[in-house]
Amino acid sequence: MSEDRLIIFDTTLRDGEQSPGASMTREEKVRIAKALEKMRVDVIEAGFPIASVGDFEAVQAVARSVKDSTVCGLARALDKDIDRAGEALKGANSSRIHTFIATSPIHMERKLRMTPDQVVEQAVRAVKRARQYTDDVEFSAEDAGRSELDFLCRVFEAVIEAGAATLNVPDTVGYAMPHQYGELIRQLRERIPNAGKAIFSVHCHNDLGLAVANSLSAVINGARQVECTINGLGERAGNASLEEVVMAVRTRADVFSCTTGLDTTQIVPCSKLVSNITGFPVQPNKAIVGANAFAHESGIHQDGVLKHRETYEIMRAEDVGWSQNRMVLGKHSGRNAFRTRLEELGINFATEEELNAAFASFKSLADKKHEIFDEDLQALVTNQGIGAENERIKLIFLKVCSETGETPNASLVLSLDGEERSVSAEGGGPVDASFKAIDSIVESGTELLLYSVNNITTGTDSQGEVTVRLERGGHIVNGQGSDTDIVIASAKAYINALNKILAPSDRAHPQGNV
Repeated sequence: MSEDRLIIFDTTLRDGEQSPGASMTREEKVRIAKALEKMRVDVIEAGFPIASVGDFEAVQAVARSVKDSTVCGLARALDKDIDRAGEALKGANSSRIHTFIATSPIHMERKLRMTPDQVVEQAVRAVKRARQYTDDVEFSAEDAGRSELDFLCRVFEAVIEAGAATLNVPDTVGYAMPHQYGELIRQLRERIPNAGKAIFSVHCHNDLGLAVANSLSAVINGARQVECTINGLGERAGNASLEEVVMAVRTRADVFSCTTGLDTTQIVPCSKLVSNITGFPVQPNKAIVGANAFAHESGIHQDGVLKHRETYEIMRAEDVGWSQNRMVLGKHSGRNAFRTRLEELGINFATEEELNAAFASFKSLADKKHEIFDEDLQALVTNQGIGAENERIKLIFLKVCSETGETPNASLVLSLDGEERSVSAEGGGPVDASFKAIDSIVESGTELLLYSVNNITTGTDSQGEVTVRLERGGHIVNGQGSDTDIVIASAKAYINALNKILAPSDRAHPQGNV
């Protein structure tokens, strides 16, 4: 790999999925992976295969679907984890195993209960075992930001000798400051005798809002891989944002002596896809992908942009994909045109029944909405629940009544485990009444943590996209629903979340004890 090439390692499907409620199905992971491949992302971390059967199958599906990007699986420094990752990645055109162990004093003592010598021994063993499955092995020193420099040098030197091609220096808890973190990367590269045999990588969390700044400081000091996520998705405050890192390197070529190979016009479409699938809306003032990122309210700014764009815009909206929002289909479009466009978006149907169901929903939407955009199609497929498992609850019928001076009422018919049940309920508004009606049948015992509404495209006939977050016994899920009728979209989202929270889960957390 050339010194002037910055490798983009996307972990939306793994670390991004650790956001509370952001779990994705196998089919949704493949859709996002195909979008990342289209963007020409170098490495796609598809998941943590040992975590659950579902995670294993998702990594396996991504490995078999993606041809142009390297597909990576995460594994703790344990034989069983590494073997499971190796098995999941079989059939990949290009594969990587990413293994890790904690190296900070507090993690070694309190979590691992291991001595430094034992940690070095286990790290070396893990890398050697991973090399039995692939030549592309990455090693991460978890909590490197709070690790002792001398010990980091010792661990990294040993794993390079064992065959690790990439060394990741994660700021696991988002504690680092940019100047300190950049200096850490510089010193590691200078002090490790065999540092020239490996690529240095960074994985920064955003607890103090510094993930991108820390990542870029590391790049200036010689790191040549950045681990990041679409929209900065990730647990707690999230990870370094892919779009911000990539566009900073591209826009400030005077500062960064490296370039990426990404097709940046795919950034906005990929951002919208991830937001739609996870139910995490993008804030309007979010850099690069926010709705206001290229909007100018000030008259002075507007005048300047009209006279000469560079007066207030350092990037072109078209360069990150804002021009990609185009009408693709209408009510007279046929089944083949529908299937073809979805395939172009990375969506394939396993059976004719799935295609027929999605096409029927498309026709229904086209009767209500004249212009159908790519975002509408993505939401339609997500809402359709292609490949959905454990769908115990289905909405059959919903009628709401809301008028001035009267208490809103909702009447609905649900199918619960195949049995249809009818109910009516009152509430503070039509959405509240609908939720209470659903709850009177399901009796889930959940707490509503979030109710959010966003428009998918522009116009008064736009579909409304609703996100609902529920919690029960510490288990948090997000549900999504879309419809031109916001009350129906709300009911769909609530039912989607209930189906998820009622489904069994055996997923382990990557930072679990080794």
